[in-house]
Amino acid sequence: MEAAPAVKRKRRAVRGPLLGDGRFRAFLAGMLSSGLAVQIQSVAVGWHVFSLRHRPLDLGLVGLVLFLPTFTLWVAAGVFVDRHDRRWIAASGAFVEALCSLAFAALVLAHDRRLGFYLAVLLIVGVVRAFTSPAERALLPSLIEPQRYLKAQAAYSSLRELAVIAGPALGGLLIALSTAVAFAGSALLFAVGGVALALLRTRREVALAAATVRRSLDGVRYILARPVIAGAISLDLFAVFFGGVTALLPIFADQILRAGPIGLGALRSAPALGAAAVAVLLAHHPPQRHIGRMLLLTVTGFGLATILFALSRNIWLSLALLFIVGGTDMVSVMIRNGLVQLGTPAQLRGRVNALENVFIGASNELGEFESGTLAAFIGTVPSVFIGGVVTLIVVVLWSLLFPALRKADSIPLAECSSRSVHPE
Repeated sequence: MEAAPAVKRKRRAVRGPLLGDGRFRAFLAGMLSSGLAVQIQSVAVGWHVFSLRHRPLDLGLVGLVLFLPTFTLWVAAGVFVDRHDRRWIAASGAFVEALCSLAFAALVLAHDRRLGFYLAVLLIVGVVRAFTSPAERALLPSLIEPQRYLKAQAAYSSLRELAVIAGPALGGLLIALSTAVAFAGSALLFAVGGVALALLRTRREVALAAATVRRSLDGVRYILARPVIAGAISLDLFAVFFGGVTALLPIFADQILRAGPIGLGALRSAPALGAAAVAVLLAHHPPQRHIGRMLLLTVTGFGLATILFALSRNIWLSLALLFIVGGTDMVSVMIRNGLVQLGTPAQLRGRVNALENVFIGASNELGEFESGTLAAFIGTVPSVFIGGVVTLIVVVLWSLLFPALRKADSIPLAECSSRSVHPE
């Protein structure tokens, strides 16, 4: 007679508001604080590094140094994340990033203009993120039932994008006061995020410690055996790799649009504003049908907006186009996340996410290196324009190379929904 109310309470918890879940709220607090810190740190690094020698290639080197650890450590990171507490990996990484931000502040206060010192600190940041990124992405499926994952991911993404909006804007304002103050602010937020994640009570999936070095490539085999997942991840890789403009925004703000550091903050915030608006929409209406076609169309929109941004000389038009860039990218991210997280067994998520992290890092950090290098040779505007054109070419090629992706109708739930969990 007493079991029925317990079952009913459990069902209400599954169907109730996401923000009513204490674990989800704690997760949001930690991730949003750390996300805000990342944005402030990124804007400050980009602005200060460019101010040292005013060379686009230096901005490209920032992306390269951040990417190299992800590329070289992904096998070790995947096994490590599948064998250890993902909560503590994420929390420890936040504390180390806080120390790195303090190191940046110390270099600025010492008026040290040697690029090598800044790149050395960034290398440490890259090593930390090689481990924390797959751990963080694997946390949310441990908190939310599979049936609610897409809505939870959309809700988290919409709130996270608020940090991405506020972070660059706040970073621009802090840089206007002092770059050292911006780095100190990011250090404080990293520390707050680390504390919140350390106190997070997660649910551990069964067989989490089954990963071994011998099984380290299971993530590769798993992705290659599923052309829809492989196509979605690689499409995102090449689209953002060639079409990304983030690394060159300091140049657009300083030399093309004449907007200064506050304008740089606005330019960095505009894609996040578009992503947040789309994420709110997806939280209420998550993609359920024709996801392959939707993915290809939104990446096409991403490429077209990038081309027009390269040609714009009006700050307001540029902001509107970056809004579209962020909105279309959010749809791509949501579909890819759903395919990977819901289509991957719990005990494999660390290794699959570590490999996916290479693709994401290649599209973001290595893409920044590509943008900076190409801009150094042919100019900033031609570099962005060509990147947008190549993105459109990639969409056409992927629609032909991955017919299963083009025809994909829905995101599967079966492979992870059957995995039992128990409280930690």
